[in-house]
Amino acid sequence: MKYNDGYSKIITDETRRELAAHGNAEYPFKYYLEDIWDFDLHCIDWHWHSELEFVLVEKGLAECFIGSEKYELSAGMGIFINSKVIHRFEAKQNTIIPNIVFSPDLLAEKESLIYKKYILPVLDSDIECVILNPQNLMHKEVLCMLKEIFIAQDSQSEAVTNECKCTELLTVQKLLKLWGILFEIFSDLSRNNKMHLAAGNKKSVRTKFQLQMMMQFIHQNYTNQISLEDIATSGGMSRNNALLVFKNNLHTSPIQYLNNYRLCRAAKLLSETEKKIAAIAFDTGFESPAYFCRQFKNLFQMTPKEYRDR
Repeated sequence: MKYNDGYSKIITDETRRELAAHGNAEYPFKYYLEDIWDFDLHCIDWHWHSELEFVLVEKGLAECFIGSEKYELSAGMGIFINSKVIHRFEAKQNTIIPNIVFSPDLLAEKESLIYKKYILPVLDSDIECVILNPQNLMHKEVLCMLKEIFIAQDSQSEAVTNECKCTELLTVQKLLKLWGILFEIFSDLSRNNKMHLAAGNKKSVRTKFQLQMMMQFIHQNYTNQISLEDIATSGGMSRNNALLVFKNNLHTSPIQYLNNYRLCRAAKLLSETEKKIAAIAFDTGFESPAYFCRQFKNLFQMTPKEYRDR
């Protein structure tokens, strides 16, 4: 959705579930041609949906966050995002990502053999996403099918005043073919138990949501003095559970994550502004410039002044 400032934004509820309808009950499918750079803060913010999603990077470099994992997708690469998986996209320049979002029900009825045998196993699997690399032959097939689906959507707008081109029928045909290839990829992964695909443990939606809420609380309040108790409360859990969730997912503690985030924001200010180092320390939540300098050197292996000079 576009706002008066010219930027697009993702609208979600309190659980980060996207509120936008992707198609309708008659045809639960939607095609988008988007530039991540056009979104607020140059990111498609955290959200999840019950629909499946396929994304192709047509131009630029997309940083894709799936839960606590981060993947870099260069032009020509793509990603499949499973149902109910929380994700976010960022870009440092114009990054064009044609993508499709659709309900699994579009492929087959829930009570059908097709759904139970070929669709439900993917939805119920532990695989949150699959990074599609054109250097892999099976992945390349999926990417080629995606491009054909995108072309079919583009041709629909050209055919508004012309003879019907059966876009919906063609789209579903190609989606079924694409799904057949994707199902083989999932089957190979299950048989071989290898991690040559980008696959994460599909943790509960609630746990992932709580982690993201704590991360978001830190991102929005890092300039203030916040405690472990504050971070845990933002995620609706105890201090001990917050420590456990951060350790299991991000391999760090909430306070260390907070300090590292502050230091990264400070590095950005050092490179983009002429502010004094002491002012930057206070602006990013550090009470002591000396402590800030020590922590900065521990993380970046150089002093703030050396970082700025470089």
